Amino acid sequence: MRILVIGATGGSGRAVTDVLLERGHAVTALSRSATRLEPRARLDRVDGDATDSAILDRLLPGHDAIVVTLGISEPPLRVRLRGAKSTADDIRSRGTAAIVTAARRAGIHRLVVQSSYGVGPSRDMLTLGDRLLFALMIRPQIIDSEIQEGVLRGSELDWTIVQPVYLSDGDSTAHFTSIDGSTRERKVSRRAVAHVHADLVESASAIRETVAVSG
Repeated sequence: MRILVIGATGGSGRAVTDVLLERGHAVTALSRSATRLEPRARLDRVDGDATDSAILDRLLPGHDAIVVTLGISEPPLRVRLRGAKSTADDIRSRGTAAIVTAARRAGIHRLVVQSSYGVGPSRDMLTLGDRLLFALMIRPQIIDSEIQEGVLRGSELDWTIVQPVYLSDGDSTAHFTSIDGSTRERKVSRRAVAHVHADLVESASAIRETVAVSG
């Protein structure tokens, strides 16, 4: 398959790109600094903004599916106090809206999008500690993710929303998934979540479902 990964230089995007390449897929990596990624076989690197419809219209044709891992990679406390330095606060929702529109034009139906646990249907499953942390540290990002998920739910595409719990680095691929919002561990590695993205793309399962991912 040929997969377009949008937001490919963030921690989650890099992990998804790695896993897809390891599984033998061809990957187009789109981000504002995609050419910083290491050149590899079956990897096309494209610098560009996910909200730019001209770039999306040029890139999307010929791909079988899109994986979206947009987000703000700057330290959460600094973003909360001063705003993001180099990324728009609404990058998730605005980027996803542009991608959905471009996917329609390109005839691409499969879209796998990473959001956050505690958004939408899993909101009521947060602990009190989680709720306080979200309110104090990442409230703007959570609001943007809520809008992002609304864009997807209002589309006719074959979308799946992936909601990982707290993300960590490391090589572990152990994970637990559910569509009812249940979780096990409070952390999960980006690499494990990347395997969930790849599984969803390959199997076209959980169409129009939200998948919670934990360790």
